[in-house]
Amino acid sequence: MGRGIRRWGPVLVAVLGAVAASGGSALGQPTSHAPYRLKVDAVAYHLPGNTALGVRVRRGVVAVDPTLIPLGTRLHVPGYGRGLAADVGYAIKGRIIDLWFPTTAAARKWGRRTVTITVYR
Repeated sequence: MGRGIRRWGPVLVAVLGAVAASGGSALGQPTSHAPYRLKVDAVAYHLPGNTALGVRVRRGVVAVDPTLIPLGTRLHVPGYGRGLAADVGYAIKGRIIDLWFPTTAAARKWGRRTVTITVYR
């Protein structure tokens, strides 16, 4: 066993060093944590309850397609403000997000808008 470690130890160190130097890209992980912009349809809703993350719905709670925007991601929506991707919905597929509003009137006023959001990784 000792000889195996001596033989493969330098190789393992080299591989781990290369992965660390690449910022994780060798593992299929993103190399940048910079915010990016995404054009989406933002739809308003007003319903009570809890989200997929178990958080009570409130202003700033955003429902997303988790294959596009992972749950727990911070967002900025023009005209709405800061948000947290904390919920999913059966109709949320692709570039559609749901924004929670405190009243039905506020939700109706927003309606459905195409906006360019900022996604913070």
